[in-house]
Amino acid sequence: MAHGDITHIDIPVSDLERAQTFYSGLFGWQIAEMPGYEGYPMWQAPNKISGGGLAPRSDDFSQPRSYVEVDSIDDTVAKALDAGATLLMEKQPISESSWWAVISDPDGNSIGLYESETHGDEG
Repeated sequence: MAHGDITHIDIPVSDLERAQTFYSGLFGWQIAEMPGYEGYPMWQAPNKISGGGLAPRSDDFSQPRSYVEVDSIDDTVAKALDAGATLLMEKQPISESSWWAVISDPDGNSIGLYESETHGDEG
């Protein structure tokens, strides 16, 4: 994926089992927990491109959040802050080769940022 592509959408849920049944039945999404990410079932749409996760709902995560692929989280956060954004969560590792952070745009919309050493590679 390239800089600016939406890579992932997290949906906050209060009951993981109920949400899995709902979304798989309604949209035909394949939903499964991946090794190392227990308690965070990942969904994939029938197009095998769109996907995301079902994450526990909390006070600071109550609306779906899209994650956008960026070349550099550090550069994107700096640019976003200059443009009036707020940093909600600093850059954190997902794996040895991927990271995420969360910003809020000037209207208060939460946006996830995703950086990977292999983004853009076809594989």
